[in-house]
Amino acid sequence: MTSVARSSTCVVEVGGIAVGLCSNDQSFLESVRQRYAGFLSSSRPVVELDLELVSRAPVSDEDVRVRREGSQWFLDRGDFHAQWDPRSGRGQVWQSANPYALDSVLRILHSLILAGRGGFLLHAASAICRPDREDEPARAYLFSGVSGAGKTTMTRLAPRDVILLSDEISYIRPVASGYAAFGTPFSGELAKPGENCTAPLSALFFLEKGPENRIEEMSSSEAARRLMRNILFFAEDGELVDELLATACDFVEKVPVRRLTFYPDRRVWEEIRTFEAVATHA
Repeated sequence: MTSVARSSTCVVEVGGIAVGLCSNDQSFLESVRQRYAGFLSSSRPVVELDLELVSRAPVSDEDVRVRREGSQWFLDRGDFHAQWDPRSGRGQVWQSANPYALDSVLRILHSLILAGRGGFLLHAASAICRPDREDEPARAYLFSGVSGAGKTTMTRLAPRDVILLSDEISYIRPVASGYAAFGTPFSGELAKPGENCTAPLSALFFLEKGPENRIEEMSSSEAARRLMRNILFFAEDGELVDELLATACDFVEKVPVRRLTFYPDRRVWEEIRTFEAVATHA
C-alpha cells in the first residue's frame, strides 16, 4: 500500500492580511517557514494557496504577466503559474522550488488586495523612528526613488534605534489617522526582512543624492505623479489603476511628501529627526 503525503499549512501575515500556504512537500514548507519566520501567524487566512512544485528551474528573468478573466486572476512567469479567485479566497500555485517564485506570487497578491482596500506596495525603503518621549507615538517614514537614488543607503546609515520595515518594498494601508507603514519580509540588497510592526506615516521622501542635506516642498501634482510611478503594480487592469490613482491623490493630501537631497553620511538622519520633531509638535 502506497502512503500519500499529507498536506500541511503555514500562515504568513503581512500588513494584517494573512495568507495560508498549503503543501504536501514538508521540506519545502519548512523552508517557507524559515524564510518568513518573523511573519508566521495563527490568524485565519483571507487567502489560501495550494502550492505544488513542478520543477527546479532557476530564477526567471521573464516579465510577469497578470490578467483577470471573469472573477479569477492569473499570474504567470517562467518559474511559476498561479490562479486566484478573490470571491472564495482560494488559489493554486505551480512553481519551481526557488524561494523567489513564492516571494513574487505573494507580492502580486498583496498588490491586488491592497489596490481594492485603498493601499499599495511602494518601491521604497521604510523605517520607524522611536520617539524621544514615552508619551509620543512612533512614526514611520518612506524613502523612495529611482534605482540608485539611495533607498538602501538610507537604511544602512540609519541609527541603531531606527526600526527597519523594508529596504525595498514598503507596505502602505489606510488607517483612521491617515496611512500607516507595515514591515514586510520582502528584502532588497540588504537581504534582511523588515520587522513585523507598524506605525503611522509621517512623511514620504523622494530621494536625490547631492552635496548637502536639505528637505524641500513638492507640489501635490508632482508628488502624485512620482508616487504613481513608484507604486508596485503588475496588472493591466483599468479599474484597479483608477482606484490606485484615487488612492495616490488621497495619500498626498494626508501625508507630507518632500524631496530629500542628501549626502550619503549619517548626518542625513539629523534632517529626518528635525522633520520628525516638527511633525510631532505641529
